[in-house]
Amino acid sequence: MHRKHLKTLEIIFSNPVNGNLEWSRIEALFIAIGCNVLEGNGSGVMFEKDGAREYFHRPHPDKAALRYRVKAAKEFLVRLGYKG
Repeated sequence: MHRKHLKTLEIIFSNPVNGNLEWSRIEALFIAIGCNVLEGNGSGVMFEKDGAREYFHRPHPDKAALRYRVKAAKEFLVRLGYKG
């Protein structure tokens, strides 16, 4: 994992939840930790690793992952064994 991915991980686990994080950084983090990307219809995307799956809608037209997406990303990372 690169330094930018570690910073993204730190932001995801920060309290209060940061709703101003760019979605592309979360996606890059998931890929960096070895998640498979399964494209869905339209803006839908699923990430899968070690049998754990999580489905997201990419934000559009805005680039920011709102708080609920950041929280969902955090919950997925926790299921994968990552801690803040």
